[in-house]
Amino acid sequence: MKEDNIIEVSKLTRRFGDFTAVDHISFEVKRGEIFGFLGANGAGKTTAIRMLTGLLTPTSGAAMVAGEDVFTRAEAIKKKIGYMSQKFSLYEDLTVTENIRFYGGIYGLSGRNIRSKTEELLHRLEITGVRDRLIRDLPLGWKQKLAFSTAVIHDPAIVFMDEPTSGVDPITRRQFWDLIYEASDRGTTVFVTTHYMDEAEYCDRVTIMVEGRIDALDTPGGLKRRFGAPDIDEVFVKLARSGSGAANRLGKNAETRSDESAANRPGRGATPPPGEGTASRSNPNQPEGGGAT
Repeated sequence: MKEDNIIEVSKLTRRFGDFTAVDHISFEVKRGEIFGFLGANGAGKTTAIRMLTGLLTPTSGAAMVAGEDVFTRAEAIKKKIGYMSQKFSLYEDLTVTENIRFYGGIYGLSGRNIRSKTEELLHRLEITGVRDRLIRDLPLGWKQKLAFSTAVIHDPAIVFMDEPTSGVDPITRRQFWDLIYEASDRGTTVFVTTHYMDEAEYCDRVTIMVEGRIDALDTPGGLKRRFGAPDIDEVFVKLARSGSGAANRLGKNAETRSDESAANRPGRGATPPPGEGTASRSNPNQPEGGGAT
């Protein structure tokens, strides 16, 4: 595994019976990178992220995450990562403080560290006034930001987030990305799946999955130039219309440049890209089928 890579994936595949949810995907993620994993519902994003986090055994291929093999060291991977699922993992019948302390304990922090982290998170998220309120009584945006903060409370090398901004308003989504930037600035690698194509503009590099394949991989600017598109939404449309053969020729072998990385991310408080608040998805009410969930 290359020293500057935190994830290396080669021909990773997952089948459910006759259905191939993830089809021979290959890519690398560099340390400290914000790596976007984009695609419509049903593309296989969640299945891929479950394999990389040690929750699902691949059918074939190879993958290393934080120096650990996904086939033989799944439990070791879980100790080195943070994870935020589609459904917020906070306990509704616990208070804000109780949730923070609970997850601090789960991740093995000492009592002193948990107390320190609790106060730090409450002040950073500006929620000291609701520290004793039950999670079920908080607005969705607050829950989302708290869920992310508990996922990185142990300062993991990498945090995986599976469609973390689904179902929230555009302003809250932009505020949430400010938290992602802060985590990246602290040295945490961020691997985020989303079906909101405009969110690709916030990433250092992005992949676009179509029907279980990676059909494009590059920086946001590189993808737009390669496909002659004004935004990532249009890149996705062109990929979908061109078919898998043309898409693979144009995108799969794209040079994985890093010249448009952190220095060119939209700054905190910047105006969101055009189309903010719109999503490109196949059917918003249809889960990923055939096991690709």
